[in-house]
Amino acid sequence: MDRSAENARDQALVEQARDGRLEAFNQLVEAYQDYLYSMTLRVVRDRDVAEEAVQEAFFSAYRNLDRFSGPSFRAWLTRIAVNAAHDILRKRARRPAEPYPEWEDDSWQPPAPTSEGPEAVTLARQQLAAIARCMEGITDDQRTAIVLYDVEGYDYGEIAAITGVSTGTVKSRIHRGRLALRDCLGPRGNRTVAGDVQ
Repeated sequence: MDRSAENARDQALVEQARDGRLEAFNQLVEAYQDYLYSMTLRVVRDRDVAEEAVQEAFFSAYRNLDRFSGPSFRAWLTRIAVNAAHDILRKRARRPAEPYPEWEDDSWQPPAPTSEGPEAVTLARQQLAAIARCMEGITDDQRTAIVLYDVEGYDYGEIAAITGVSTGTVKSRIHRGRLALRDCLGPRGNRTVAGDVQ
């Protein structure tokens, strides 16, 4: 489903939910719960925080449906979840114990083609581990911007709206974060994951 069709569907469901139809809001939850958890986990690197933030985001969205003015419910919900996750981390005032657990757990990844030998699989795992370590070294703001842009596909303007900063600040965070990732990954990392960090 393209973004315009998604926006139209969501707007209709929001209107129904505003009229008291809980099943319409439940459809929005079903449409976005997996996306929201995956995105939030990449930003905060802590499963418990991601789960709590997603739950808080849906509660907050439901309580504040009258404040949604469009056009993108997805972007509005993303902003709420990112803010909730950062609030939870600030309250806990600690670094997560398991950075990027989804990159260390093979169950989330599709099976490797049979043409890939053990060397290729090992190299891919090493690359993911290197990226995860380097993502730990950049700021929360840079990581959020990079995940929203490179992983989730939001444009600069959408990220600015989600994070509450200017478009120039978003571009700067992405640029500086990518430079830091490139430095961290070194020459070998530039060759193997150049598309991800340039």
